[in-house]
Amino acid sequence: MQIEPFGLERWFAEYEHEAEIMFAESGIRSIEADRFDLDPGPLDYVIPTNGDPSFRASVGERYGRSGDEVIFTCGTQEANLLAFLSLLGDDGPVDGAGVPAGTGSGTHAVVVTPTYQALHAVPAAFGEVTRVELEPPAWRLDPDAIASATRDDTAVIVINNPNNPTGRYHDETAMREAYGTAVEHDAYLLCDEVYRLLAEDPQPPVASYGPNGISTTSLTKAYGLAGLRFGWIAGAQPVVNRAWGWKDYTTISTGLIDQHVAKQALGRREKRILQENRDLARRNRRRVSEWVDRMGLEWHEPVGVNGFVTIPEGFTDAEAFCRTVVEDESVVLAPGTLFGHPDRFRVGFGLPTEELEEALMRVRRVITDHGNATADDGGT
Repeated sequence: MQIEPFGLERWFAEYEHEAEIMFAESGIRSIEADRFDLDPGPLDYVIPTNGDPSFRASVGERYGRSGDEVIFTCGTQEANLLAFLSLLGDDGPVDGAGVPAGTGSGTHAVVVTPTYQALHAVPAAFGEVTRVELEPPAWRLDPDAIASATRDDTAVIVINNPNNPTGRYHDETAMREAYGTAVEHDAYLLCDEVYRLLAEDPQPPVASYGPNGISTTSLTKAYGLAGLRFGWIAGAQPVVNRAWGWKDYTTISTGLIDQHVAKQALGRREKRILQENRDLARRNRRRVSEWVDRMGLEWHEPVGVNGFVTIPEGFTDAEAFCRTVVEDESVVLAPGTLFGHPDRFRVGFGLPTEELEEALMRVRRVITDHGNATADDGGT
């Protein structure tokens, strides 16, 4: 098995820790730990390794599923990894009778791109991937294209909704059509939903569609709790059981403190946390939208905190532009080259508004200094 280098993480490793402003972070601003009780008691393992049963049951209720159809993970990254290991092929953990504990219905995945690299690179490492491309400027999901790409050996259709990097929120009708295609081919629809709850009116999660729906998510993006590394898979019990078998060989269990704080974040504090974060995302989105127009650039008005913006004139491609910005102004952007679109760059506008304003001013300075004739030079 071979896997390609994670381009975005390598880009961040090169620049993030020395730069003054991280304008490519794809989550909402982090909230303070002192909003929570941080004492979980003795620092034991979380046993069983799939997570506290009563807590899993409460999370399962969000999807109309039982606690046995939920497994807790160390963030969405592990959730997606375990899901792919469980869905693609017949290798992996077996039950007591020596039979694979999951479905193992095929080694082919259909992945809607552009998207977060792990969602296509991981399945491609031990299976075959067919990409269905979203086309600019609308980045609209095409259920017919998904149906055409799906085969008899397709095990999973993969969609990130709302989408990273474009911020496009695919409508529920199109998502349910994709689910219907999965059902027709005895496959699963896996949706990475880390940004779903930043929407003002969130759609139902895919795991609530029916037995062939799988949702992965975490408290990282919408809740501002990236440091917890707490996420989950919600889906059919055979898939979750197989993921559990794999998890015994990865992180064993989520951290006790992580689970302790997660219970609080998903309890009485949840409504306030999400409303604060949606308000911040809405204000910052409006500000960045004004800036994009003033700079003579384009984007699709996003849901969540990611935007995929066209590069300004005067630069050969997104990487050249982003390197200039970080080297001249100490602001990190994510080049669209890493998502297969060298004419765009990703911004993450979930940071505190004052920091956002500073980032916009610095990026504007680079654009005007390099003679972008279409930029309005009247302020940030």
